[in-house]
Amino acid sequence: MEKNINFALNDHFYDFVDDWNYKFYFLVGGYGSSKSYHVAVKIIKKLLEEKRKALVVREVFDTIRDSCYDLLQEVADAMGVDEYLTFTSSPMQVKFSNGSRIIFKGMDKPAKLKSLNGVSIVWIEECSEVKYAGFKEILGRLRHPTLSNHIILSTNPVSKGNWAYKYFFQDKKKKVFVLDDEQLYKARIMVVGNTYYHHSTVDDNFFVPQEYVEQLDDLQIHDPDLYRVARQGHFGVNGTLVFPQFVVEPAEQVSEEIRSIKDPLEKNGMDFGFVTSYNAALRLVVDHTEKILYIYQEYYSRNKTDPEIAEDMADWKDILIKADCAEPKAIRFYRQSGFRMRPCKKFKGSRAMYTKKVKRFRKIVCSDTCQNTIDELQDLTFAVDKDGEIIEDEFNIDPHTLSAIWYALDDYEVSDLKGGSLGTFIR
Repeated sequence: MEKNINFALNDHFYDFVDDWNYKFYFLVGGYGSSKSYHVAVKIIKKLLEEKRKALVVREVFDTIRDSCYDLLQEVADAMGVDEYLTFTSSPMQVKFSNGSRIIFKGMDKPAKLKSLNGVSIVWIEECSEVKYAGFKEILGRLRHPTLSNHIILSTNPVSKGNWAYKYFFQDKKKKVFVLDDEQLYKARIMVVGNTYYHHSTVDDNFFVPQEYVEQLDDLQIHDPDLYRVARQGHFGVNGTLVFPQFVVEPAEQVSEEIRSIKDPLEKNGMDFGFVTSYNAALRLVVDHTEKILYIYQEYYSRNKTDPEIAEDMADWKDILIKADCAEPKAIRFYRQSGFRMRPCKKFKGSRAMYTKKVKRFRKIVCSDTCQNTIDELQDLTFAVDKDGEIIEDEFNIDPHTLSAIWYALDDYEVSDLKGGSLGTFIR
């Protein structure tokens, strides 16, 4: 297209709009930062310059019309190029005068994503809402034979348990490290391997009303969690922490504190898994007087048989282990192998009751050597129902180490804390 395009951009996005040197473009930022607007600019500009086919994806197809589709129309008008684009609603697509095209699909209808024939650019809007399986599907099918292939992902920051964070930043459980998100917040724009990272906040948007910025600023007092996401654009914990009193300490310090307990109570628990879930066994010490739970040793594995696990845990044979009563055959095997293993007590409502029991500890101290326990419990949040109400026995992940704690403490009761009500900790 020969027409010279002059339109306003936010300074922080100048480099991003014209950069096509990488396969992945990962944009994360707070509310009103204009990241989605500039993705739309980037795609329209590229498709005007080259004949290409782009795909725009969201998890739910019905949300596309009022978001990405309308935004592309708005941007085309702002760029003054709407005469070169034709927007049609049935089927929903954008046709360019040079033969380029933008199509739209929802990951809630995966059958429609059977082929990405001719697609060389994919924009996954609100990528944190798309399931990891959907992202892998796109990744496996995007392979234009002659043009460069690019995937643009845009999102507000979510929990560090989300696949987008684990894939593009770090997954402690799988020991995958790509980038520390704190580095990105400082640098704002970074390139790691074949990924271009971009962080933005409302401060990067010169066109947003000051009243809107002030509304976001007010969140710092009224809703600190949302302030972190909406105003600062930082990943973290989304939701209500299950164990806000959970702390991590060096192993030597934990051992020293345990030795100083007058009457320590030793407790051990194990949760069984195999292919899709994990085997988790924990060694605990309770300071009943101070109402402190210490976690000082863990065993954590997957895809191992009982004989293999028994060999791994040979040094646990002399201690009493409470294990999942739903696995009587496994318990029998370990007992026959020399373990002092007993079934736990489970009943209807025990998950919620045992969780409340653990929450009653004034402090939960975990050794820094128990990395899987830290990964599961430090940022563990309650699941919520359709009305946003907490579900007391469901969580954002399946925490196998918490199950091990439940079983270990099934015959122990935490008394009320001195000088405070239980409600302080089970809200």
